[in-house]
Amino acid sequence: MKQKTVLLLAGVFTLALSLACITVMGREAPEASTSPEELQFEEPATPTQPPAAQPLAACPLVTDEIVRQALLEGESSGGEGLENDVYLVTYEVDANDELANPTYESYSEQFKTLREDIEAHYQVWNYFRALIPAEQRSMLTEYIISTDGKSGLLAAVSQTETDPNAWALQVDIMDTANDYELTYTLVHEFGHLLTLNPGQVPPSLAMFNNPDDENVYLKEASACLNYFPGEGCANSDAYIDDFYNEFWTDIYDEWNEINLEEDEDLYYEKLDAFYIKYQDQFVTSYAVTNPEEDIAEAWSFFIFNPEPSGDTVAEQKMLFFYHYPELVALRESIRSNLCTVFPNQ
Repeated sequence: MKQKTVLLLAGVFTLALSLACITVMGREAPEASTSPEELQFEEPATPTQPPAAQPLAACPLVTDEIVRQALLEGESSGGEGLENDVYLVTYEVDANDELANPTYESYSEQFKTLREDIEAHYQVWNYFRALIPAEQRSMLTEYIISTDGKSGLLAAVSQTETDPNAWALQVDIMDTANDYELTYTLVHEFGHLLTLNPGQVPPSLAMFNNPDDENVYLKEASACLNYFPGEGCANSDAYIDDFYNEFWTDIYDEWNEINLEEDEDLYYEKLDAFYIKYQDQFVTSYAVTNPEEDIAEAWSFFIFNPEPSGDTVAEQKMLFFYHYPELVALRESIRSNLCTVFPNQ
């Protein structure tokens, strides 16, 4: 999920939670944070220890299961979540790619164990580091531990509150037990970082400073000659702009009419109908949310699936990434990392 508020031409509408992401920009300011000294911070004894290695011969079974569970999750209705995210800890990611200077947010006593489980926090972070090459995540400067209860949001990425060029990875630590779902979601979230980072989409300071101002959105979007995902105007050679031009220009207006729907129940009813109408164009039902989620879902299927034949538009979206030699090389790197560090079951 890309965490971002989408301003619509007819008003502001916040999309609800789904498989891996929501589209909401910036988060609510947290309650007054507790001094770190109130909770002693001790790094795990071996914070960089990767998960136990999975035999390479089993890797195709792992990737198949990751995709299978992702498709099943996309069809599920979610669990018993909370009304809002509860932010527990925010770590800085230092120049050495290590977690530092944790800020402990105010929290309900029921989340004390989650907040203080530093080993679990590190385990997810180190798994993400083991999957994604360091040079591909240099824009990450924060790592946020949160929860919205069981199911709901598993992870999200967003610009930090202080720097439009820096991004944060947010993880619901309550939902990280399933290694297949976690792996898929982390790769999906990296798909957002890959396609929305400042090198692809130069940030709009006007949008960053006024994320809920519809007039600012309209002005910035109308001045953009390329695709405008909200963070800024995509470069003409950006992955998201190429993807939009190849797959969305003929359906965007129809989709946008649905996106402008302010009645939440009616919105989802119309979006479901849109998906059914164009089902062969999307790798998952969640991909119809918007072009940003579509490219992140297609990216995940590109990573975990064999190269398809391209018989459907959905398969052509997976093939889209094969047009870029650097992304083919990155795919091989991530898959090699996955086959080395996927946890034993």
